[in-house]
Amino acid sequence: MKIAPHIHICLPVLNEYKNLQKFIIQFEKQSFILFSLYVCVNQAEEWWEQEDKLPICEDNAKSISYLSSPHDFPIHIIDRSSRGNGWVGKKNGVGWARKLTMDKAVAIGHSEDIILSVDADTQYPANYLQSIYDLFVQDAKIIGHSNPYYHPLTGKPAEDSAILRYELYMRSYAINMLHIDNPYAFSAIGSGMACTIAQYKKVGGISPKASGEDFYFIQRLRKTGKLSNYNETKVFPQARFSDRVNFGTGPAMIKGNKGDWSSYPFYSPILFQQIEQSYQSFDDLYLKDIETPMTAFLQKQLKRSDLWGPFRKNYKTKAHFIRACVDLVDGLRILQFLKEAQKEIPYCEEENFMENLRFFATFDEEFKDYWKEIGYSGNILSFENMKTYRDILTFIEYKYRKQNALLK
Repeated sequence: MKIAPHIHICLPVLNEYKNLQKFIIQFEKQSFILFSLYVCVNQAEEWWEQEDKLPICEDNAKSISYLSSPHDFPIHIIDRSSRGNGWVGKKNGVGWARKLTMDKAVAIGHSEDIILSVDADTQYPANYLQSIYDLFVQDAKIIGHSNPYYHPLTGKPAEDSAILRYELYMRSYAINMLHIDNPYAFSAIGSGMACTIAQYKKVGGISPKASGEDFYFIQRLRKTGKLSNYNETKVFPQARFSDRVNFGTGPAMIKGNKGDWSSYPFYSPILFQQIEQSYQSFDDLYLKDIETPMTAFLQKQLKRSDLWGPFRKNYKTKAHFIRACVDLVDGLRILQFLKEAQKEIPYCEEENFMENLRFFATFDEEFKDYWKEIGYSGNILSFENMKTYRDILTFIEYKYRKQNALLK
């Protein structure tokens, strides 16, 4: 008799006692009950000797005490915060905490079980676990999942303005990638990703990077099979200023609040068309070298002039050759190309965002109707306009995620 997959929920915790109580209550209310929680409460060992860090140490101690009390579901605690157990040396941070929880789940679970990555500051609807279970059970070929998200506003002007601007960047990027049907058209967030235990083992687990471990993990999953990119049930991460990692939502909000969005610009749609043209060239490149919009960038990035010759030598079929090209020109290289190519285009924050909106109106009838109704009014990146366009772009992105529910 086949056993139903179990869900192993993996949670890194640092200074989250207040959020943790709300988090536990959310999962006590889940309609799906075949799950266990793995929590790594973590901090640097040296913080115990630093007066300004003691409140975090004490908060973590309260979290361990709370998690150790009886709850409605199994909780496995990994203590990397108590005196003598904190991080020492380079192996530290959210990447390592997430890895330890996932590795623990792998050691306990079965190959068909599901590993679900979460964050304590995120809201999860009561049907979230059921929705994740259904995704994997209804299509056995799905090996990973990247869940749609939406940041609720906080009522704090600085935080709300920053998260709206950041989401406009994220959603403009996603819509452009989905429009060109790119296999790396996912938005990786640690609070909303999942995979099977079998696939976790196959890709060698999650890399414990200081930042961006979620992006690299989802990218590796996508290279090995069908990645689910849509779910009717959304997750709702908290918008807050945070410098715990080097890049991502929290650091982006901090920089943006200071007026610096240079790391998160609105890329010209022309550049995504160049990426699409380059991908379409893979078929012809199997036979001979031809110039693509990304050729010069890739030669510089890889420090070699012969980009495709080694692939022709090592991959005898066109299908395997194209697969190798797609693996090479992955989500990271696409983002690097965009950053490099954008430097050659005159940049104006509002005009570049407007360029994206005009472009979306050329291929999406629903957006075209929104455009006619709202159009351009005053400062396009004013708070009220950003709220309006955030919701419109969210609707458009979700629609295209649904149409491209599986990234192959």
